[in-house]
Amino acid sequence: MVVPKDVKNIDTLEFCSLLDISKEFFIKKINKAKVYSPMLPSVFLPQLNKLEYAAFQEKIRKFGGFYIQKRSLRDYQVDYGANVFGFITQVNENIVKKNPYYIGGDLIGKQGIEQSYEEFLRGQKGVKYILRDKFNREIGSYKEGKYDTISKQGSDLTLTIDGELQKYGEELMINKWGGIVAIEPKTGEILALVSAPSFNPALLVGRQRSKNYTLLHNDSIAKPLYDRGLLAEYTPGSPFKILTGLIALQEGVVTDSTRFSCHRGFSYARGRFMKCHCSGGAVQLHRGIYQSCNTYFSNCYIKLINKYKDHSYAVDKWASHLKSFGLGDFMGYDLPIGKKGNIPTSKTYNRVYNGWNWDGKTIVSNAIGQGEVLMTPIQLANFMATIANRGYFYTPHIVKRIKGNIIDKKFRTKHTTTIDRKYFDPIITGMNAVYGPGGTASGLGVTGIEICGKTGTAENYLKVNGKRVKLQDHSIFVAFAPRDNPKIAIAVFVENGYWGKRWAGPITTLMIEKYLNKKITKVDFEKRMLTGSLKAQYDKLYPRKHQDSISLINNKIKDSLAKIKRTRDSINGVLKKEIKIDTLQNP
Repeated sequence: MVVPKDVKNIDTLEFCSLLDISKEFFIKKINKAKVYSPMLPSVFLPQLNKLEYAAFQEKIRKFGGFYIQKRSLRDYQVDYGANVFGFITQVNENIVKKNPYYIGGDLIGKQGIEQSYEEFLRGQKGVKYILRDKFNREIGSYKEGKYDTISKQGSDLTLTIDGELQKYGEELMINKWGGIVAIEPKTGEILALVSAPSFNPALLVGRQRSKNYTLLHNDSIAKPLYDRGLLAEYTPGSPFKILTGLIALQEGVVTDSTRFSCHRGFSYARGRFMKCHCSGGAVQLHRGIYQSCNTYFSNCYIKLINKYKDHSYAVDKWASHLKSFGLGDFMGYDLPIGKKGNIPTSKTYNRVYNGWNWDGKTIVSNAIGQGEVLMTPIQLANFMATIANRGYFYTPHIVKRIKGNIIDKKFRTKHTTTIDRKYFDPIITGMNAVYGPGGTASGLGVTGIEICGKTGTAENYLKVNGKRVKLQDHSIFVAFAPRDNPKIAIAVFVENGYWGKRWAGPITTLMIEKYLNKKITKVDFEKRMLTGSLKAQYDKLYPRKHQDSISLINNKIKDSLAKIKRTRDSINGVLKKEIKIDTLQNP
């Protein structure tokens, strides 16, 4: 802090050297403080690290008008989970105006846990009222301290995040873009929330926070500050077939033995043919799931929509089933950001096909998760937790306990879907067979763990100069394990990752094994995922030469360390020279 009127005859060169600032910066901050008030204290430097604090405190007597105001700062003991923690920053004028608790120079949480649980983490600051004269000299306590208050320490939070699993997930996603969300089905506790690319949370602590944040914020390509697990809305692809099957069973348009003939694809209109992944022939629900048959689920969807004469009513009925899984709306978890995703209703299609007689075939892409349906990775993970629980879920949350308080009641409230429990068993049996012979995830299983999953490959398009351009497909995988008494439900989304089994599937397997067994046996998978990279694929999408923000920050850190080394070498050189001269003068 600085009181401008008390700053007199100080060695500005020594001052700037101690704090590693320029003379121009010094003059700028002093002038700004004078404009605010020559007699009142202003923030000169918002945050000092331990070394800067120690060096300055030792010589503070030489710099009248400056003093150190102690306050709490976050110290993140890990180098992962940046999107989970968030960061702290100084309040701006708008916050001060809206919330009388804060005054200029105070810190406030932004994003992640820091923002959601700011009131618990900050505690209660102490206030001391002091009488001053017109020269801002302290003359005593106001009314003998009658209105002074004692500060209260913030509450300790226990997170639901499994630290090792979170760290492992971020390592697996290096050089890949996407998200991983893992949930404990029976409680809704978030075990891992990975967004890639990520960064070290310590980058947003200390004096370099602002510079580092600017670099991260301006990286419009990789978007490291963009939490893909909560904000990215993707077409869910084949995992959505599970929901299509459940709703078709509930509405009675099919049974688990109903068969549809697949000719390596599905012709849904003149000149319109949807290719299929399965081997063809007569397909029932079980094979439809483990071979991901587009034809089977397309027929289910058409029967579902055409069940009612009023197709608008049918679509709304379908949408209401989906919304009972927590889809198409904000989920209400205890993090400050999120997206609704999209579950289309009759309003969508009545507007798009105004005056047309649309039916199930018109919007059949919804059956396989490629229509207007959009979901975030956390929604994918939550509906997988719902499948694991056979029809219910708890709102996902990231705080397990608050010392001296209890978590919100909504995180302990069970939500039940509109699907009867009996219809989940045939679906789960099919998901378990996904890992067996002929399944889309054959070879991805772990010995001793019964995993139920579903591969996904979502088509990916981008508008370039007004034209719809096909890009590399996204790789998706959803799963839960074990089959009975499930302990983890997970969704993995890898942007431009080709198909589900190539990237998302192995990552899912490794995450499940890591969590349940605490060790990895599929070391070949691990090596391939840890060393594998999709950077070449992303460079194709963004051909202009750029350097990502993380690299820039790391280079700046290296430059700073080199500067410190050069300074130390110079000081040592001067000292050696002085010693040599003194020796000559005093033989």
